Amino acid sequence: MTYTELFHSLHPGFFQQEGVRALPRDWVFTELVMALRGELPCAAPLPCPAGIAFGEYHGELAPLREAVRSVDEDWVQYFTGDSRVFCAFDGDRIVAFCDLSDMGRFEGLRVGGPGCVGTIPDCRGQGIGLELVRRATETLRRDGFDLSWIHYTHLERWYAKLGYQPVLRWNSGGVLFAADGEA
Repeated sequence: MTYTELFHSLHPGFFQQEGVRALPRDWVFTELVMALRGELPCAAPLPCPAGIAFGEYHGELAPLREAVRSVDEDWVQYFTGDSRVFCAFDGDRIVAFCDLSDMGRFEGLRVGGPGCVGTIPDCRGQGIGLELVRRATETLRRDGFDLSWIHYTHLERWYAKLGYQPVLRWNSGGVLFAADGEA
């Protein structure tokens, strides 16, 4: 398996999408991966404010979409009644969120990942988002996924704190770097 093949399997026709082709060429994004077999690189809880609870979201769609909108208006479309969403809560208030995606299978491996990760503006810089992703990754592992894939991000160093490894870098023209030596 190569990561380039896996990327194209997970996201067929990605570089032909109008929105991707329209991105400025100097914007470079990263794809990251973490193997979920064995012990996770960051198994211990990370510091974040006392009283923050984490878990899957099963409430009304409106409060979730309001939290998402406060981070990125374009992401609201991805949070539907069919979405599997993992959140951080301060009481009843959603303070961070991510979509838990099942991306399918590739060469016998089940691939999923946290996507559209966001923390509402007044709660940033406290470690909530990082702990959210750590717990979401644990949830994917518990649910039998073999790989966790982070798609379409510019936050490579942030995810690396949890043990995610960069496997591809790309821009609107296509793959620039692949850990498997392909481009």
